[in-house]
Amino acid sequence: MAADNSGGGSVAYIQHHLTNLCVGDCDPVTHQAAGFWAFHLDTIFFSVLLGALIVFVSWRVGRNLETGTPSGFQNFVETLIDFVSQQVKDTFPGHNPLIAPLALTIFVWVWLMNFMDLIPVDLLPLIATWFGIEYLKVVPTTDLNATLAMSLTVFALIIFYNIKVKGVGGYMKMFLFHPFGKFFVPVNIVMTLIEELAKPLSLALRLFGNLFAGELVFLLIALIGGTMAVGLAAAFWLPLQVLLDLAWLIFHLLVITLQAFIFMVLTIVYLGMAHTDEEH
Repeated sequence: MAADNSGGGSVAYIQHHLTNLCVGDCDPVTHQAAGFWAFHLDTIFFSVLLGALIVFVSWRVGRNLETGTPSGFQNFVETLIDFVSQQVKDTFPGHNPLIAPLALTIFVWVWLMNFMDLIPVDLLPLIATWFGIEYLKVVPTTDLNATLAMSLTVFALIIFYNIKVKGVGGYMKMFLFHPFGKFFVPVNIVMTLIEELAKPLSLALRLFGNLFAGELVFLLIALIGGTMAVGLAAAFWLPLQVLLDLAWLIFHLLVITLQAFIFMVLTIVYLGMAHTDEEH
């Protein structure tokens, strides 16, 4: 779908690109989720595809490990593993064999999902139309459902390890007596509940907000070529579009890496807090 010269066309262009491929309980007019049993097939497809890519590449690297003179890609993988392991050592108290693999998976998977934002915004949706698919949103992390699902999974692990390490009684004490002591139990419950709920919300909303804003900027840059590059004006606007696209792509490459890193580090920190018996 291309934008025309009208403001309505520009708005329709942006709305079209920000609409997921929804099936199930979806509004037939807006194509937005209208109930719980609505599924964003594009988010599910690209998330699973990128996850399968991680599994396949890991399997191939593990199958072809070289001990003497490893290949360039194996060196890259080992460097990445060492980087994540160092983050875990610096941030996580004690030892848990799950944390480092979880952190590595989160970092790589979130980065790959973010990387989809660097693919030209019209390319994959255009290819999808050849197969009769009207809507296609290719960046899973611009879907709040995806970022919230990941953060809730981390939150479930936080609750699990809180109970495992502190016990049910110790976990309940945290709600009853933190942060103001035994004389302010109702206030403590509210404050601690807010503090705990802020963990998954901060993970989900930070990642979603940054990637959604980044995708929106790419769409606005794409509109320069669609709405302004008409006739002789194309000699000015198209080079400007290419320049802006390149500049934002380079900057956004840093953003997607930083957001994947933040999601990973916060996961390590929150799980580290769950592994300590000390009052905080």
